[in-house]
Amino acid sequence: MSIAELLRGLHDATREFDPRSLTWSNSLADPAGGMMICHNDVSPENVVFRDGLAVALLDFEFAAPGRPVYDLAHLARLCVPIENEFDQARLGWEPADRPARLRLVADAYGLDRDGREELLIAIDDALTRLEEFVWRSVEAGDPTYIDMWNQTDGAERYHRRRRWWNESHHQFATALH
Repeated sequence: MSIAELLRGLHDATREFDPRSLTWSNSLADPAGGMMICHNDVSPENVVFRDGLAVALLDFEFAAPGRPVYDLAHLARLCVPIENEFDQARLGWEPADRPARLRLVADAYGLDRDGREELLIAIDDALTRLEEFVWRSVEAGDPTYIDMWNQTDGAERYHRRRRWWNESHHQFATALH
């Protein structure tokens, strides 16, 4: 999965960069913090592909320092995707073995055993962070998020995803081991 390899390249390239003196978005940032520059919104529409391979990332609006595994959790959320069947189909994703896809992401990124366990926890955190961000944006009157909220069943979409993730969690854990 070239997207995970590309994200690993971003993390490796920014390993020596000190982000402390700069201002970053807190919207989707890792709640545990960190020093690695994380994109936090790696989705197919934010990736440039050449001959089917990911070659560049776009849209660093949500970039912030954090842990690489947390950034990988956001990638998984958006590219595996971590989504229930109803919303997966509504978003145009073909049916797929999502636990196997998550394993491919972890393999391509180069996660070790401990990193794979951390990834599952980070996905939980990323889902919560996203839910809170969207809710805050709707409450603040952001028209983009209000429109999305209304088109995607509002809070029910997030409840469906959370129920599905909780019910499917063991399948993802098994696939990662």
